Amino acid sequence: MALVPSQVLRVAILLSYCSILCNYKAIEMPSHQTYGGSWKFLTFIDLVIQAVFFGICVLTDLSSLLTRGSGNQEQERQLKKLISLRDWMLAVLAFPVGVFVVAVFWIIYAYDREMIYPKLLDNFIPGWLNHGMHTTVLPFILIEMRTSHHKYPSRSSGLTAICTFSVGYILWVCWVHHVTGMWVYPFLEHIGPGARIIFFGFTTILMNFLYLLGEVLNNYIWDTQKSMEEEKEKPKLE
Repeated sequence: MALVPSQVLRVAILLSYCSILCNYKAIEMPSHQTYGGSWKFLTFIDLVIQAVFFGICVLTDLSSLLTRGSGNQEQERQLKKLISLRDWMLAVLAFPVGVFVVAVFWIIYAYDREMIYPKLLDNFIPGWLNHGMHTTVLPFILIEMRTSHHKYPSRSSGLTAICTFSVGYILWVCWVHHVTGMWVYPFLEHIGPGARIIFFGFTTILMNFLYLLGEVLNNYIWDTQKSMEEEKEKPKLE
């Protein structure tokens, strides 16, 4: 019942996310004490999503090891449910939200860091933690996609789910502004109502695009893998 390298890697990634979350929550920042706390930031929500996702991956691996060769139909049925949950979570949340956080953060940061991550935050958040929140998410999720095949849900249900998440978060951001009079992200203070509506609409469209990108990438990786395996199985011509 030995672990394979990909399973060990998932455990390591899960532990890294637990460490990042613990270190982030231990930081005493003024924004953590205001309405909504850490939960008003998409970065924190994404970290929780990634940690829960890799937790499910590890649980699935352990269940697979325990179920293998047992012949217990109930255990196999529960394992299939876990695998379905794991695949759904990667498709709908872990990949699109993770890639969105990395891409949007670094694009805005490169343009003007004060709009998304003011220099003042360097006094609270060390550089390694910043990269743990905004950089390593991407390679971690790509590694998972490459090492395990994930079955995507139907496109209509997947897009509906990611739209629901996107609109829900936008409404949450607007509610925080309604209660506190402050926008969660500094750049929203510097644009007008019309520009905000356009930005929120663009982010929803981008989330949908990233969902589709994940689906295409997943199919490409595993169709290519399947083709390579079929080529290896062909008898060599003499």
